[in-house]
Amino acid sequence: MKRVCLLLICTALGSMLFAQKQTFPTELYIGAGAGGVAANMSFVPSIPQTLLYSYQGGIAAKYVSEKHLGLITEVNFTRKGWHEKFDAEKEFAYERTLTYIDVPFMTHVYFGDKTRFVFNAGPQISVLIGENAQMNQALSDDVEARRSVDPNAPIGVQYAPMSEMKRVDYGLTGGVGLELRTAIGVFDLEGRYYFGLGDIFTSRRKDKAYFTRSAHRVIMAKLTYYIQVK
Repeated sequence: MKRVCLLLICTALGSMLFAQKQTFPTELYIGAGAGGVAANMSFVPSIPQTLLYSYQGGIAAKYVSEKHLGLITEVNFTRKGWHEKFDAEKEFAYERTLTYIDVPFMTHVYFGDKTRFVFNAGPQISVLIGENAQMNQALSDDVEARRSVDPNAPIGVQYAPMSEMKRVDYGLTGGVGLELRTAIGVFDLEGRYYFGLGDIFTSRRKDKAYFTRSAHRVIMAKLTYYIQVK
């Protein structure tokens, strides 16, 4: 009986030592990616909208520290914004594209070997660097006419200049996709969603803000190509 116990103890100790030697070989990748964007805004009070279609592109780094788990960070040039929806008889048109530098920091979870199912999620911080607004003449004339009647009325608050917008945005991003590992590199195809937590216009009562909510909502489809450097 003592020999059996000794054998079991030796086996357990041997297994522990062997497990310590079998450290996971970390993986480091750098890459670049691009894709399509469908965006709108969460406004309160609400504004009727349709999706604004645009694009995203940038660089990425992925570090896999242990089996099934790693980290991804990216620096992306992204165009977001909204396209307003009006009654057809009014013949109004307005679209505003906001250009950001997005930096997400995501936990990377994967399953599989050569073909992997991936899940990425984490916080994102963004900096507003530019805009492009398109308003047709009919809408411009209508806004000016209504403002002339009551200059203090909250008319066209969403058309305020970029100088009145917050330059820094933040939120949560996450997505799922597939990773294909080939002899020429790694391809990640992912669908992602961004939920803005910050507002682009002030929402403070002391500023007599019109909007209590003005946050980004963004759907993305992105293809990223990685090469392994470690």
